[in-house]
Amino acid sequence: MIEQEEILMFMEKEANKPVSLAEIGEYFGIAEKNLDSLRAVLKSLEDEGKIVRIRKGKYAFPERLNMLVGRLQGHPRGYGFVLVEGGDDVYIPANNMHGAMHNDRVLIRINSPVLAGKAREGEVVRILARANEQVVGTYTGTNRYGFVVPEEKRIWQDIFIPGSAIGEARSGDLVVAAITRWPQDKRNPEGEIVEVIGHKGASGIDILGIIKKYHLEVGFPEPALREAGEIPAVVKGEEIIGRTDLRQLQTVTIDSEDARDLDDALSIERKANGNYLLGVHIADVGHYVLENSEIDKEARKRGCSVYFPDRVIPMLPPRLSNGICSLNEGEDRLAMTVFIEVDPRGTVVFYEIRESVIKVARRLTYSTVREIIAGNEEIRRQYSELVPDLELMEELRQVLKERRRKRGSIDFNFREKKVKLDAWGRPVEIELRERSVADEMVEEFMVLANEVIAEHVYWLNLPFIYRVHEKPNPDDLTFLREFLHNLGYSLRSGGRIGPKDLQGILSCAQGKPEERLVSEVVLRSLKRARYSADCVGHFGLATKFYTHFTSPIRRYPDLTIHRIIKAMLRGTLDEKQMQRLVDKLTSIAEEASQRERISEEAEQETVDLKVVEYMQAKEGQIFAGVISGVMPFGIFVQLPNGVEGLVHVSNMIDDYYHYLEKHLALQGERTKKRYRIGDEVRVQLTKVNLADRTIDFELVEDREPATAGGDWGGSRRSGRL
Repeated sequence: MIEQEEILMFMEKEANKPVSLAEIGEYFGIAEKNLDSLRAVLKSLEDEGKIVRIRKGKYAFPERLNMLVGRLQGHPRGYGFVLVEGGDDVYIPANNMHGAMHNDRVLIRINSPVLAGKAREGEVVRILARANEQVVGTYTGTNRYGFVVPEEKRIWQDIFIPGSAIGEARSGDLVVAAITRWPQDKRNPEGEIVEVIGHKGASGIDILGIIKKYHLEVGFPEPALREAGEIPAVVKGEEIIGRTDLRQLQTVTIDSEDARDLDDALSIERKANGNYLLGVHIADVGHYVLENSEIDKEARKRGCSVYFPDRVIPMLPPRLSNGICSLNEGEDRLAMTVFIEVDPRGTVVFYEIRESVIKVARRLTYSTVREIIAGNEEIRRQYSELVPDLELMEELRQVLKERRRKRGSIDFNFREKKVKLDAWGRPVEIELRERSVADEMVEEFMVLANEVIAEHVYWLNLPFIYRVHEKPNPDDLTFLREFLHNLGYSLRSGGRIGPKDLQGILSCAQGKPEERLVSEVVLRSLKRARYSADCVGHFGLATKFYTHFTSPIRRYPDLTIHRIIKAMLRGTLDEKQMQRLVDKLTSIAEEASQRERISEEAEQETVDLKVVEYMQAKEGQIFAGVISGVMPFGIFVQLPNGVEGLVHVSNMIDDYYHYLEKHLALQGERTKKRYRIGDEVRVQLTKVNLADRTIDFELVEDREPATAGGDWGGSRRSGRL
């Protein structure tokens, strides 16, 4: 049987024009009576968007016909953008959607050329894969008919539910609706209610609705659980044979207080020549999760673990993620170890990769390490045997950070909002989590290990999955340059703008009122990091070689990489295996990138929901805040706990306010009063909209004391490098 790759290669190299089924069959010597199997392969290529079928039954590459394949990101107003992997987004007007829905994989035709500062415009030609066979939303209606209003606002059409398809749903219930008829240009989608999640507003229903909305699976299939149950809970003696025994080496884990899936452990020593020998020990998940096993199939489908304020949806069954794969204190664990020797200038002078067995000496938390480094004598006495190692790690952290700074690596200093819930799932506290030296320490060491692994495999020319971050789009940099100019910052024009230029801007803004705004706008100008089988470099980290090797419990690409590394170490990568890897790594990378995006959206939506729910109980209260953004329609105000709301210009009734673009300020027509980024203001919380996740403030005069930061109170590792 002819493989897909053979057909694509023929069309790329041998055919300079669209080709027919008969022409392809003739080239490969396939008799006319046997063309059905070839037709099936062509159909699968067509379904994947790799080729298109045009007039007279001929096949061609979409790119050569001014067509592209991508995923549609909808907008509540009915238009959308198609996200093209590795390319620029394409704008799709509402009248060119042709029945496509948010997140559908689509084939589009480009209808307009690239113009400076504007996205290309296109039209949906074909829907290759539907993403919303089921939709979560609120049912509104009677027992005769009704509509499901999607929770996902980017699905802009309500779903019509005929009386025969309502089931047990009542108006106001959060439900799951299965689409039975897809939308057309002037007709809403139609569906049937297949599950009633619960009445909207009941305890726990909100997060469960988000889980359903993003099609996240909480439980594991029985075959995967059965496999997990057969895996021993302890390391057996025969499993250690052939591994480097590092159980006497002093290793520690550093994680958050509530972490259960401990991927990585660290060790360090000072060599006689003054260099540092860092040990990065990563859980050997590949030893337990065999390729194409039931656990592996489910892990690939999930792509990554998802972290909510009240629960974790793990990539692997908990028996593995929290058990035999987790590097728990005092227990023998199988690991993949990278020893890296670094000189005082931060240069890697030697490294080696080993399959090992380790025993973690102590489990440490970020807060404990922070206190030890800060000199807390009581904590230092409790961990006296570890203090020298931790001080050496802090020394190496500074060396590595300076090394990255010199090459131009970009560092964003965003503080992560963390929501604490009570036993009923209600938010009781919101805090901004500060990045400490402990967070940075682990991050620097993981980045170093990922770089070493990526470069090692690159020069061996092995099939691999890299973590890549392409250079920014020139139009985005033009907008950024103009925006920064209005703030008084200069970004050179012409020539190539590198990460060092952007880091220079961030450094200049550090500590200033506009720091957060500058960071956000710089971040928005960058492309999104993703997984790829091609090594195209990582712009943000200013490095050519990067991968994700350090979290195989919670990221599928890391697990795939471990398998490649293990095969490399054992010398079992023959030509057949290499070709098999080439055939599947691109699809694994694309799937993982998509799953990562979905998990991030679900996590962020949950935090946003709980933040708004928390503020709902505080309507009418007055707060001290800082202006974090200024737009023509109003000003954004951030409170000490990171919560942000809008003061709409229509509610600024003491004057008519006009937007001064060059100064990024609103100025009163009569009073000349200006509101600028960084100004301290007092606001009253006037409206909270749970459905839209919005918070509205109004400016107040000094009539009452404002609520300060005192009542706000004080996960997993953040950052998507």
